[in-house]
Amino acid sequence: MADSPRADDALVISGWSAVSPFGLGAKRFADGLLGGEKAVTRLDQEIWPGPFEKAALVPGFDLVEVLGRKGTRSMDRATGLAVAAVGMLLDQHAAGLSERPESIGLVLGTGSGSVQSIMDFTRDSLVGEKPFHVDPARFPNTVMNRAAGASAIWYGLKGPNSTIAGGSLTGLLALNYAGRLFRREHCETIVCGAVEEFSVQRSWLECHARPRTAGPLGEGSATFLLESAGSARRHGRTRLATVLGSAFGAFHRPGAAREAMARCTAQALRRAGVTPGDVRVHLPSDAERRLREQENDAVDDVIGDVAPLRWNCWRQIGDTGAASAAFQLVAALALGQEHPDLGGEIALITSVERDGTVGCTVLRYGDSKVLS
Repeated sequence: MADSPRADDALVISGWSAVSPFGLGAKRFADGLLGGEKAVTRLDQEIWPGPFEKAALVPGFDLVEVLGRKGTRSMDRATGLAVAAVGMLLDQHAAGLSERPESIGLVLGTGSGSVQSIMDFTRDSLVGEKPFHVDPARFPNTVMNRAAGASAIWYGLKGPNSTIAGGSLTGLLALNYAGRLFRREHCETIVCGAVEEFSVQRSWLECHARPRTAGPLGEGSATFLLESAGSARRHGRTRLATVLGSAFGAFHRPGAAREAMARCTAQALRRAGVTPGDVRVHLPSDAERRLREQENDAVDDVIGDVAPLRWNCWRQIGDTGAASAAFQLVAALALGQEHPDLGGEIALITSVERDGTVGCTVLRYGDSKVLS
């Protein structure tokens, strides 16, 4: 039966890719995730002289090797991770994307951009003979939208270009923002995702900002393609999931996270038009232990006796910071592709940020597809 006109206009995810601690590409991420691989390894302290002994790094990631020499001399690690992830996504799902580059938007989430670049540039201005004796080619790396701007320029994307920052919720906030661009017809297709780099400076900041028991840090970039169901069908892409809705909230003290997440989850499910008992997959966040327990308890409070498949990315790829929710999203897609019987079922992605915000997104699984 053909889709109704309304279903044809639904916002769907029709492709995804990842540059992750498992390696480059969607298949490598899915294989590592579903195979139970743990990407956290011991750090070489001569290269990474920070406070942590272990982390989950993108293995052997080299800007020149991945992207070539042209345009990468002054590019920082965060930008390189994002440009690589966006490129892999576009290469895999190129049909129709080159016809109207002005109709393709890019929404990319980040933390503070590249903390390493910001601090290095600031240091150069302080220790140099004069404050302006700095490398001007490296200044763009100090602004938060560097990765999004460089990705759009690299691949000729001329639609709206936006950078979103919201801690561990960033991936969900980016998806929500992309949905508004789509509904208001600012673009027809949207590349959406988030990026986080591992660096010595980020390590020191995280060391002082969170409990040492929170676990190792990770890095990477996860991206996904958003378009209407009709557009996906016309270009031969698979409807991996339909975006049903999101909700966000806040809490004023750590012990109130459970209540805030429960309200947020109930609201998102209500907006999506599904019942709590419909949830079959739950992807919780990379939050520290106390908040993570409240997050899971809150979802259980809402969905009752339902026992969804629950998958924790952080156990395998560490705390990927601003990219964590984006990795949760692509992990949900990987699970849907691994289990075709989930077609039509509901996935819930939740996140809690230690600064006092919560968020969740509801997806309905579509078709399965073999990864390449």
